[in-house]
Amino acid sequence: MEERMITGEQLDQEEEIELSLRPQSLNQYIGQTTVKENLAIFIKAAKLRNEPLDHVLLYGPPGLGKTTMASIISNEMEVAFRMTSGPAIERAGDLAAILSGLEAGDVLFIDEIHRLPRAVEEILYPAMEDFCLDIVIGTGSTARSVRLDLPPFTLVGATTRAGLLSAPLRDRFGVLTRLEYYEVEDLREIVERTSIVFDVKIAKEPALEIARRSRGTPRIANRLLKRVRDISQVKGEETISLETTQHALEMLQVDKTGLDHIDHKLLLAIIDAFQGGPVGLDTLAATVGEESQTIEDVYEPFLLQKGFIQRTPRGRLATPKAYEHFNRPLLSSD
Repeated sequence: MEERMITGEQLDQEEEIELSLRPQSLNQYIGQTTVKENLAIFIKAAKLRNEPLDHVLLYGPPGLGKTTMASIISNEMEVAFRMTSGPAIERAGDLAAILSGLEAGDVLFIDEIHRLPRAVEEILYPAMEDFCLDIVIGTGSTARSVRLDLPPFTLVGATTRAGLLSAPLRDRFGVLTRLEYYEVEDLREIVERTSIVFDVKIAKEPALEIARRSRGTPRIANRLLKRVRDISQVKGEETISLETTQHALEMLQVDKTGLDHIDHKLLLAIIDAFQGGPVGLDTLAATVGEESQTIEDVYEPFLLQKGFIQRTPRGRLATPKAYEHFNRPLLSSD
């Protein structure tokens, strides 16, 4: 079971770098303007009432900063931050142990909350609603239920698949917040901020080039910057150049729209193997050699948003924009 208190102590170098990339307050957080404005009001109101913030559900595609936002919430509320994940909590007793160790006002962050086992999820209902734990002691005819009080706390759940949350769990969150893909200018700022943490220099144009190809996702922007930095350093550059950036991104098979080789495989499979579709998700996954869930969670949201594919009751369709991207003639509908 993964559970840890974020204190800044005894972190190895990798963790220190990772944490240094993350903003510590809403003011430092780049992008997601509406989310920040709303949370700032809710946090201020909770502090004025001297109450914990209502439970928060953060959802949206992976890599958009849900974990970072959860950490910022605890910083803004000036309370401790405890983190775990849905798959790590296998039994009801695991969650009971975590909940009973919380202090008043603490933020408990559960990543991939949609993957909580049903029996564990049911422990959360009274904990979220009444701040109490219902524990069964004994077995058979001697079993009895004992209710333990918990200190008021804030649960922050994160998921890439909000639709998989049960209605009883979803309804117990007072603040439901969707994180959207980032604008290119926001991503450029993130790339420039990350370059400072990495102690490398990058001009505005190459930073913008990385931002354009980052699929609207900060995690991808930072990953691409790391690889561009590697090539730039090997070439002996003092400042990352646009030429090196473009060369590095071509090596990484990331095109000017941000599509990588897996995106290309998906789209070309629909276009070539299935005449533009429709094709079912499982069939498509088997064709390109990827897991269905990976396609649905990681690749499809961006392809849908950018208009390269459509989802229909019969399966996935390649759009005219996808044909245009690969310079393919659009098939006749006859």
